[in-house]
Amino acid sequence: MYRTLYEKAADVLQNAYAPYSKFKVGAAVLTASGKTYTGVNVENASFSAGLCAERAAISAAVADGEREFDAIAVASSGGKAWPCGSCRQFMYEFSPDMKVITGDDEEHLEVFELSELLPKGFVL
Repeated sequence: MYRTLYEKAADVLQNAYAPYSKFKVGAAVLTASGKTYTGVNVENASFSAGLCAERAAISAAVADGEREFDAIAVASSGGKAWPCGSCRQFMYEFSPDMKVITGDDEEHLEVFELSELLPKGFVL
């Protein structure tokens, strides 16, 4: 399952819009209902207006009514790519124990629970 999810993230990588950093990222999120949604990073000349691939994928799922996530895979043009702090908090809002998968390629994956990467996420 992790390899397939990672492959979906790698497949959308080419659609990333990264003219400034040249660091393309693709993400694929697996929902608790079994659906998969993808996203890519979208950079902007105003850097803070950019969007990470992880948040793009989860936002697409949320727009379709999904709220629970089992796993997310992240692939990049530069090898391993762990979610940034903002993405970790964004994901934590929905599923603190979801699996986070990344690696240099589909043969060399690392898997952690989000709660390991963000042990004390913010909650209201």
